[in-house]
Amino acid sequence: MSLNPPTSKTPFPGQEIAPEYFRAIAEGTVDWESWMSSNGELLWVNEAVERFTGFTPAECLAMDDYPCAVIAKEDRSRMSEHLRDAASGSSENNIEFRVQHRDGSEAWMAISWQPLHDATGRSLGYRASVRDISEKHKMREQLRLQNEHLEQLVQERTARIAELEKHRLKMEKLAAIGELAAGVAHEINNPLAGIRNAFTLIRRHFPKNGKHYDKLELIDREIERISGITHQMYQLYRPSGQNVTQFSVTRLVDEVITLTQPLSQKSRVSVLLNVERLEQAGSLAGDEVCLRAGELKQVLLNLVRNAIQASSSEQNVVVSVLNETHQLTIKVTDHGHGISASVIKNVFDPFFSTKTETIGQGMGLGLSVSLRIVEAMQGTIEVNSEPGIETEFIVRFPRGVTTEDAAGSSE
Repeated sequence: MSLNPPTSKTPFPGQEIAPEYFRAIAEGTVDWESWMSSNGELLWVNEAVERFTGFTPAECLAMDDYPCAVIAKEDRSRMSEHLRDAASGSSENNIEFRVQHRDGSEAWMAISWQPLHDATGRSLGYRASVRDISEKHKMREQLRLQNEHLEQLVQERTARIAELEKHRLKMEKLAAIGELAAGVAHEINNPLAGIRNAFTLIRRHFPKNGKHYDKLELIDREIERISGITHQMYQLYRPSGQNVTQFSVTRLVDEVITLTQPLSQKSRVSVLLNVERLEQAGSLAGDEVCLRAGELKQVLLNLVRNAIQASSSEQNVVVSVLNETHQLTIKVTDHGHGISASVIKNVFDPFFSTKTETIGQGMGLGLSVSLRIVEAMQGTIEVNSEPGIETEFIVRFPRGVTTEDAAGSSE
C-alpha cells in the first residue's frame, strides 16, 4: 500500500489533494487506525483510539509496548506473534482479541493490517485497522448458548422417547405374560375347584382325633394360597371391574394397617401412619379422593406386607399420606435389608421376587399387579432403596379420576 495520494479529482480544480486531507480522513474514520514502523514502533494513531481504549493518541505514542499495553492479558502473547508477522510484511483480516479499557472493562475487537510502501517500494511499516465487534461477539455467544440449549432439549427429548419406547415394550411384554398367565390360571382353576370340593368332603368326614388331622389345616391353607396366586395371575390380564368411588384415604390406610396387624405382630414390626398435609380440592374434602378404593387397598396391602417382611424385629414401617390439591402421594417406607441396585430395576417384572429364598413367600406377582392397577388409575409407582438403610415405594395418583378415564387407562 503506497502512501502517495492517488490521481483523482480535487475540490480545487488544477490542484493536487494535499496530505492534510488524507490525515483528516484518517482522523475522522470510526475505526481505530494505527501506523506502525517495520520494527513495531507506533508512528501515528488516530483519535478513535481514545473511544476504544480510554487512552489519548499522545498517551499511546508515549507507551513502550503499544499496542500490547491495551490488549487484555489473556490475549497478549497470541497477539504479539501476530504483530511480529505484521511487521515482517504479512497481511491479515479480522483477527479477534480483547481490549483492556482504561476503566478496567473489556471489549472484543477485530484487527486487520496491510504493509505500507513508498513509491520506490521501500517498506514503511504497516497500517493496522481495529473495529469494535462486541455486539457481534455477544450475538455469537448467545447463538452458542442457544445451540447448547437446543442440543440439551434434543438429548432430553431423545431420552424421553427412548424411555417411552422402553415403557411400551415393557407393557407389551406384561400384556403377553398376563395373557399367558390368565390362560394358565384358568387351566389351574378348574382342577383346583375339584380338589377343593373333594377335600371339603374328605375333611367333613375325617375324624378330628385322627392321626394326621392337623395336616388338613395346612392343606386348606395351601389350596387357598394357590387360589390367591391364580387370582393374581388373572389380574395381570383381566381389566378391572371396580367402579370409581369417593372415599376417605386415611380411613382406607387405617384399614390396611389393621389387616396387616397379624403379620406385623408376628414379625414384631410397628406400622405407623403419617398424614403430612390435607388440602381441599374442589368438591373433594381434604381427606377424600375419587379412585377405585378396592384396588388402592390391594396395592397398599401388598406394599405394606412387603415392607413388614423386609423389616427386622422392633423396626418401623411408615405409611405417609400427602393429599395435595390435585395429587395423592402415598409412601411406604421400611428400614430393612433393602434392594440392591442390580435387581431394583426388575422388581415390577412378573414372576420376579427378592423373597424366593423364603419358602412360601413371594411368587413375584404382587408388584407387577400393583403396577398394572396403579397405571390403570393414571398413577405412577416408583421405588428408591439404600441397602441396609431404607427402602421407599412411592405411589402417586390424581386425586380424582372418572370411571371413563380409569376404564380407558386399563384397556
